[in-house]
Amino acid sequence: MSVEILDAGLLSTVQDLGRFNVMKSGFSQNGVMDAYSAKIANRLVGNSLNCAVIEMTMTGVTAYFSDDYIICLSGADMGAKINEMPIKTNKAYKVKRGDLLKCGYAKNGVRGYFAVSGGIDVPKVMGSRSTDLKCGFGGFEGRKLMKGDVLETGCENFEIPPESLKKWQVKPSEYKSEIKVRAVAGPQDFMFSDDEIRDFFSTSWIVTNQSDRMGIRLDGDAVESENGVDIISDGIVFGSVQVPKNGKPIILMADHQTTGGYAKIATVISVDLPLLAQARPDTIVRFSKVSASKAQVLARKEKKFFDKLFFV
Repeated sequence: MSVEILDAGLLSTVQDLGRFNVMKSGFSQNGVMDAYSAKIANRLVGNSLNCAVIEMTMTGVTAYFSDDYIICLSGADMGAKINEMPIKTNKAYKVKRGDLLKCGYAKNGVRGYFAVSGGIDVPKVMGSRSTDLKCGFGGFEGRKLMKGDVLETGCENFEIPPESLKKWQVKPSEYKSEIKVRAVAGPQDFMFSDDEIRDFFSTSWIVTNQSDRMGIRLDGDAVESENGVDIISDGIVFGSVQVPKNGKPIILMADHQTTGGYAKIATVISVDLPLLAQARPDTIVRFSKVSASKAQVLARKEKKFFDKLFFV
């Protein structure tokens, strides 16, 4: 059972939820940028949440199916079609051997996710099937997908009765030109004055076209610190908001480095990271301060949503 890539789009890679417990050895987390959409796609084809999917950036793939599958597209709406018939995002569909999936340019958002029943079967590297483009390992041969690649599938069993397929759908996500993301102050917020922190949370930031899987770079009035922003390098997490010397924040994303030597004024909470993953250049970003306990409550709420995402 396999899926052949006839057109790989601009940047398509195999990703799961990432590799963990490896940053201490100098390796990045990697994984999908928009975990919410990837989880939706997996659940709607009956996979576990951590099954490997194809992450597509700005333009999607064209794929040929060698067998019967259930598939789902989530995230950015890329105008997907099965045999020239338009399909919706966040909805499960049956495909048969010989069918063709064709995706186009993202109508909204940035990244689309393509899941097949049974998951993409590539070797695990350090516990994950995610692609590390910088180091050149994981995923499919450690690189972005190319025309002619054949992806094996069926690394796990899936659970979805065909007669219930029409029930397997959820409301598509909306991506706006202005977003508000919640963040916990710190861990180096003590290096900034109360006025500087207030300005950071009240400023309207603009996503620049230099943003990528490593970080979302923002433009706006520079964040200043009287004592500078240099620190002894310490750990970085997905969502860390680093302030470099130019004062223009960088939100570290899935391919972030393991350590950094600039102060981190805040950390975006996990449930809001997908908003940033789908933010196009010129998107306006505003930060809203929340407590760590509130972030935990929101994370538990999202977990309950996915735990209940069975429509059998």
